[in-house]
This record gives sequence, C-alpha cells and structure tokens, in this order.
Amino acid sequence: MDKNRQFFVFWGAALFALSGNCYSEENLIQKMDAFLSTHCYECHDDLTSEADLDLTNLDFDPSSPSSLSMWELVFHRVEDGEMPPKKQERPKAEELKDFLKTLKGPLIAADRDFLESYGRVHGRRLTRVEYEHSVHDLLGIDIPLADGLPADDVVHGFETEADQQQLSHFHLDKYLSAANKALDHAFERALEREPTFEQTYRAKELTHRTGGNYRGPDSRDGKTITWRLTLQFFGRMPKTAVPESGWYEVTIKDLKAINPGEDGTVWGTLRSGACASNEPILYPVGIVEATAKPTTQTFQAYIRERHMLEFKVGDATDKAAPSGATGGNVSFKGRDLKKDGFAGIEFDSIKVKRVYPNGARWKVRTSLFPGSIQENKFEVKKSPETLERYLKTFATRAFRRPLANGQIDPYLALARQQLDRGKPFEEALRVGYRAILCSPRFLSFVEPVGKLDDHALASRLSFMLWSSIPDAQLMKLASEGRLKERKVLASEVDRLLDSPKSERFIENFTDQWLNLKQIDFTTPDPRRFNTFDTVLQVSMVEETRAFVSTLIHDNLGARNLVDSNFGMLNGRLKAHYGIKEAKVKPGGGIQKVSLPEDARSGLVTQGSVLKVTADGSVTSPILRGVWVNERILGLKTPPPPPNVPAVEPDIRGAVSIRDQLAKHSSDESCAACHAKIDPAGFALETYDPIGRWRSAYGSKKDSAKVDPSGVTPDGVPFKGIRSWKAVYADRPEMLAHTFAKHLLTYGTGAYPRFSDYSYLNDIVESTSNDNYGLRSILHACVASPIFLSK
Repeated sequence: MDKNRQFFVFWGAALFALSGNCYSEENLIQKMDAFLSTHCYECHDDLTSEADLDLTNLDFDPSSPSSLSMWELVFHRVEDGEMPPKKQERPKAEELKDFLKTLKGPLIAADRDFLESYGRVHGRRLTRVEYEHSVHDLLGIDIPLADGLPADDVVHGFETEADQQQLSHFHLDKYLSAANKALDHAFERALEREPTFEQTYRAKELTHRTGGNYRGPDSRDGKTITWRLTLQFFGRMPKTAVPESGWYEVTIKDLKAINPGEDGTVWGTLRSGACASNEPILYPVGIVEATAKPTTQTFQAYIRERHMLEFKVGDATDKAAPSGATGGNVSFKGRDLKKDGFAGIEFDSIKVKRVYPNGARWKVRTSLFPGSIQENKFEVKKSPETLERYLKTFATRAFRRPLANGQIDPYLALARQQLDRGKPFEEALRVGYRAILCSPRFLSFVEPVGKLDDHALASRLSFMLWSSIPDAQLMKLASEGRLKERKVLASEVDRLLDSPKSERFIENFTDQWLNLKQIDFTTPDPRRFNTFDTVLQVSMVEETRAFVSTLIHDNLGARNLVDSNFGMLNGRLKAHYGIKEAKVKPGGGIQKVSLPEDARSGLVTQGSVLKVTADGSVTSPILRGVWVNERILGLKTPPPPPNVPAVEPDIRGAVSIRDQLAKHSSDESCAACHAKIDPAGFALETYDPIGRWRSAYGSKKDSAKVDPSGVTPDGVPFKGIRSWKAVYADRPEMLAHTFAKHLLTYGTGAYPRFSDYSYLNDIVESTSNDNYGLRSILHACVASPIFLSK
C-alpha cells in the first residue's frame, strides 16, 4: 500500500488546494481507501487485476497522460453505473456521490494544469479538403486538388482531430505538387487564356453512330429518349466529349417523363466518363427527376478531358427494356418502348458550357496581382516594390494574420533570386507563392498555448464553418481586436452560417460525424436488394445533409435527432420508405414534408445511416448500437476483450442475430458492454441493410422473426424503435451534450478533455430555453472556453 499512500498524499494536496481545505489529508485517504477496499480491490488488486486493472499499484501521476486517462476511466465507469458490477453489492447513493466528488476535484486540477502548459490541441494542420478550399479561395480557382493529397486519418470520427495528423516528407511532396498544379492553372487563366466552350446537342448528334457498338439513346420525332437498359454504358453520347478538363454546366432542355411511376416521376442518372471497358469509371454529374410536365434542369460538374456524358433511366424499380440487338449493341428499330410500357425520359437538347464556379477571371487576376485592375484595365506593374507588395498581401491572407517583421524575407529572397537569374517577373512571383503555399504557417494552425488571439479565433471559426481561410471581414475584425466581443462573435457566426459557403460545413461535418463518407464502402447484394440503385443512394445522402442543415439553420431542438414531425424526402425515398401519407411534390427534389407519427422520423432511421451501419448483406446490432451510442447518445464503448470472436450473422435468415448475441453475451467479459451496445442495435433491427422496414430476416415462412425489443442501459424497457425513440426524445439534454461534443471536436481539432465537461454542461444548460436548438448549441460552443483557447 506504499504506492497507494503516495497516491493519496498527492490527492489530498490537490483537493486541499482546490476545495478550500474541505478535507484533511488523513480524511481523504480514509474516504478513498474505504470505498476502493469495499467495492473495487476484490477484482482490481495485484492478484486479480480483472480487465488488466490493478488499482493498488496505479499511481496518480499528473505528468503521465496514461495515468490520468486511467483514473478518468475509473471515474466514468463508476459515474455511469458500470462499476461496481450490478451483480455486486451496490454503494449507497451518498457514498457513491462522495467518492465521485472526491475523485473529480484532483482530476480536474491535474487536467487543467496540463492544459495551461500544453493546450488541448496539438500541432493541427489542414485536412486535404480544407487545403483545397483554402487554395481555391486564395487564388479564385476551382480545379480538384484534394484527391492528389494523402488521405486524412480519422479519430473520434473526424479528420480534423490533431492527435492523429502527420506532416511527413511524403505529405510535403504532395503539397508541393498540388501547389504547382494550382499556380499553373491560376497564372494561365490570369495571363494567357481562359478556356471557353459552349455547344448544344440535339437528337441528330446525340444518337450519331460512329462505328463499333452503339449504346446511345433512342430518338423519335426530333426528341432524344433514354430508357432503362442494364447494358453497361448504355446512354453514352460520344459527341458530348469535352475538349479540356474543367467545370462544365450541363443543361437538359424540356425533360419529360414517359410512363412515370406512382410518384409521377421517372428518375435518371447523368454521369461522365470515357464510357469504355478499358476505362470504366464513371463520375456523377447529377440525378435527373423528370415529370409529365416538361422542365429544364441544369447541373454543374467537373468533367475530365475527352470524357463524354452518359444519361439513362436509373430507377431499379422500373422494368428494364431489352437491348433489341446482339453483340453488345442497342437497337430501337421496329420497337416502341413507350407503347410497351417502359419508363423513359425524353428531352429536346443538351447544352454543355465551360464555367468557373469559384470566380471569374478578374478574381484570379486580383488574387495573384492585387491592385492590378484599375478602371476595368488589367496591368501588372513589374518592379521590386510591387513584387514585395504582392508577396506580402498573399502571405497575409495565406497565414491568416498580419506578418511579423522579417517574416516575408525568405519568400522575397526566393523570388528575387529568380529575377537575378534573369527569370520573368511572373515566374519569380510564382516561386514565392509556391513557397508560401508549402509553408507550415499556411499548412498548419498557429495557436499559442492559452486563450486564442483574434486572428487565431478568426481562423478557427472560418475553418469550422467554411472549411477555408477567413474572409476580409473576419480579418478586419480580428485586426481591430473586436472579434472576441460576444455580440460581434455571435453576429459573425450567423453571417458565416447564412453564407452559401456554409454548405461546406454541412457536408464536411455531417459526412464525418455520421460516417456518410463510407456510403460507398459496401455495395448491397444485388440479388437480395435489387431495388437499390445510385438514385436511391444519392437521395439518402442528400436527405441526411438537408435534415441536419434544417435543424441548424432553423434552430430546431436536439430531440429531432431521434424523433421529428418532419422529414426531407423526394418521391424515390417516399416509395422506398413506404410512407404513403407524406405529400411529396413530383419534380421538387429533396423537400421538407410533414410526417405522421412514424418510426421513420428523426435522423437515426434515415437510409444513409442504416446503410453505413450495415455491411451490404446483413445487419449487426453491435455495429448499429456502437454507432448510435457514440454519434447520438454520447455513450462510450470500450473495445472488445482480446480473443473474443466476432459474431457472424446468418445470411440465410434462419437464426436471428439476437439468438446469436445471447450466446455471445453470456460470456461474463462481454455481458456488461453488450448491455450498453445492444439495445439501440436491437431497436434498429426493424430495418434491413438498405433501410427498408422488415418484420423477418428472410422472405421464407420459416425465416426468423425480428424482435426489436430491449432494455436501455439504465433499465427502461422498450418494445421497438418507436418506444426506444420516445425514451431518448425525452432526454434532449443528453442529445444536446453529445452534439456539442462532436461540434467542438470538429471545430477545434481536439476531443473534449475531462476538465472540459463542466463547460459542456454549461453549453447545454444555456440552450435549454431554446429547446436545445442546434444553432443555439453551435453559438454556445463557439463562445465557450473550449473553443476560445488552444
């Protein structure tokens, strides 16, 4: 017990300092040792050490992150009621409360002492998506850059978290290549040429046969018609191949549905690619929603050089038409697919036009050569003074703060060196810009320990809500020292959220928080799930993003995360979910609709969530339970014990997953965790891997029945998903706490620490009068000490 004695001596000193001498050291030792001896040492001493935890030899060392982490784990396991085990004699309420209070004080003191010395965020750099947006906004360009950079590791669900980020020679080499690519494009547009292209194609061109296999669309009465054929690359239109890689606007005029379904719509997929077997990858352009009333629809997409458009009916619930030919060809001769009842889409023409969505040419010129446009005339003044001014202006924007004395010197020296070698002014400037884009001050966040200065705050806020550098107004407020003013900061949060750039936040935060980035990770078994298609998958992702966006922008309460009276649907989703009562306007895209009292409402039962928590063939209450606990409820799930085999579901549907888990969970080492994991997973067993409602695991009469009942970790029984939702809809503060934690992890680059939980509680409490509205939670997070300090 000598080590324990040393531990308690430190504890006593810490608590003495923290609590104003509430306990004497001797009383503290007695309290802690009495509790641990009665309830913990039997299983966690030097002889037993269950779960590899020996409390009799666990030092309390404030300088050791592993030691603090272990004691924090002890605190949370006791606080959550997991320890002592339920089968053991439980401590009395006052005894438990006293133990937690005694342990909490020194843990907070030690953690905050660590934060004062080191801060909570360590060496954070830009993610590849943040890098791309930042370079785009710096230069006014729009070419893809992220795919050429190394993938970002994910921890706690987020790519922004600093602890797992690296900055190696490999990264720097890729950043250099990306910088070269971006600058090549920017200087070409500013000084040489800005490529243009515009062409309109009608039936004659779109159905033109160039030899070889014909897999193009049909044409009748001057209209082009596309159908649902399962032949690969059907609907390709070689004449639409673009001359250069770039962003293009694709406009389809007078779209009209042929033989629409019950939702009044025929759904199509518009993609680009080489449309050849030796280059089979196709890239999405858009989902087409055609109705009986002709409409014109426009899409924007990045299309690679010499890639063409492919357009066809993409709803797997529609009957596929035969090809009408052999040898990989398509023929419509002598056939009338419309009369035969097949669904199709006819249209008048397709226009393809080169566009620059992130800015016109003048924006690129003023980004590279500030002040070069006067009275609508562009002129680059080539002097040493101008070179320095250009570099300083660019570096200030890239580094997100005013330059310190001499900070520009290395970059200026590189540029001047090029001039001394006889290189053109523009090449010298380009070399300086490239060095700035590869500088750690651009690639990483400059955040000194302690409270953030105004410029660091502007940067953190901008990257959270725009995934990019601060704009001129944020920089101005930071330079004036006004951004930290509460009203000013709140106003800027609203301004950034109301900007179209906030769509980046909705996409990046939602996709990482809810794992939507893995929507393509599995492909549903086409034999068992033959109604699943690209239209449905895209609609699922759009549904979830639109739902989260509505919750934030309209400041709706956190309870909507599990149960809401509205949904974001289109006709395809309405049919897939079987919600007949929902009034969806054909051709209206994803739209807000009122929902009846239905198990489908809320976030956790949306198709995207149900797909990413399944493997394409079967569902697992474990995977879904862990996902719900971590992403929605905020319940921590420890890793499984070593040497415990995974549960393999029966894909035949003869044995229910619940029966298999019952055997698995009978193992004492598994039971405690499964009592926390399984309830949410069981409730969601009502849904199959593509999010359809089911009552059995197969279609045969003897298929095992789904049993979605269970008991929540704190002992509340539920019969199915509706009653499970009711339990947690009545706990909005729990949902708000978890949402705030994820927001702060994403926005700061660090998972909240033990001493941050009092701040999290303050955030939640401050939003109670707004029914824990998500926008209010976001405001409270940004105003919290967690966000305002490193």
